[in-house]
Amino acid sequence: MKKKLTLIILHLICAAKLFAQHDAVREAIDRATDSIQTEGKALYRSEWASWYGTDVFLEKCPAKKALSGGYFSYETSDQLVNIFFSNGDSPKVIATISFGKDFNQDNYKLDTAERNLTNIERDYYNIRTVAFKRAISDTSFKHYKNTGLNVVPLIQKDVKKAYILTSPKANGIVIFGNDYLINFNNVNEITRIKSLHKNIIYTQAKADTGSAITTAYHTHLKESGDFMSATDICTLMLYEKLTTWKQHYVISKNDISIWDCDKNELVILTMEAWNKINADKKSRHPDKQ
Repeated sequence: MKKKLTLIILHLICAAKLFAQHDAVREAIDRATDSIQTEGKALYRSEWASWYGTDVFLEKCPAKKALSGGYFSYETSDQLVNIFFSNGDSPKVIATISFGKDFNQDNYKLDTAERNLTNIERDYYNIRTVAFKRAISDTSFKHYKNTGLNVVPLIQKDVKKAYILTSPKANGIVIFGNDYLINFNNVNEITRIKSLHKNIIYTQAKADTGSAITTAYHTHLKESGDFMSATDICTLMLYEKLTTWKQHYVISKNDISIWDCDKNELVILTMEAWNKINADKKSRHPDKQ
């Protein structure tokens, strides 16, 4: 009797530990999901402002195009701001395009008055400049035909970083991968460079046959991490309206990340949980196997 009771207690202890491990894994995944989604949407807001700010600048300020040394975007409490700066070592702001946070590209204000960069804009400019120079001079950054490298500086609670994204120059293509994260210290010096994907993935936005592609996916190698990245989310939010996608999956050895293109929400499941869900579906609907 004592042996049976001991075995029951041991079984309960093991079961409790197993459930605790599962809860810990789930909590860790939920924290990662929230962090990745928050960062990805911050990247998207910056790139969205740059996309449509560039359209406004080229249409409304053609005479200033030759004067421009580049652009970057940043976020305030109520606006998305895209600025173009002049060439030279002492740049001036030559155009400011401010968007509302309703993501309506027609809801903007254009200011073409030349002015000095603000202190925060100076930090963004310095980060962008350092990151851009490193990306074009360091051979660890890869360059592919018919693509360009976009520098996206971010400053959040005094944490300074710049993402390097690869964009297609051809229509109908969505690119994932060949992206990098550069971290800076408080005096805008590089402290770390990380390659986020170890490859480049070309994905068709729409099928050649004309039929709608509702589900797309790409895989992550071990070096790219188990989860969908912030850069993946940024890319999806920028291009999803140009596709027929409803969901995009990132598949790794241990996990599967699912992006809902309508709701703009991320869900991450362990591969074990994913397989159990699919097995349950098959058992409930054997005729659809």
